[in-house]
Amino acid sequence: MGTEKSFVDYVIEVAGFGSRLTHKKLFGEYALYLDGKVVAFACDNSLFIKPSKAVATLAPDLPQGPPYPGAKDHPIADELLDDPGALRRLIEETAALMPLPKPKKPPAAKRAT
Repeated sequence: MGTEKSFVDYVIEVAGFGSRLTHKKLFGEYALYLDGKVVAFACDNSLFIKPSKAVATLAPDLPQGPPYPGAKDHPIADELLDDPGALRRLIEETAALMPLPKPKKPPAAKRAT
């Protein structure tokens, strides 16, 4: 179905991180990044948090489901959109546990022919 940009904007607003929480469109859905680390996905207008110990500690009762066909189950955090403090803490703790993205290699120089 694809996620509406207005849903992603709403999640970003509710989370309250300002410019620290960014997004990138991927195949009609969105990945959400806190300080450059992937912390969640917005798929079919639902918020899927990256599985981590933070979820097990802070929100163990969240329902689970795959964000897209073929994916492993992720916690679905839609109910936390009504509790900005809990959502913010979960996203922040999840980011703390995620690795930094690998640096991108510079493009190879083209040979002159």
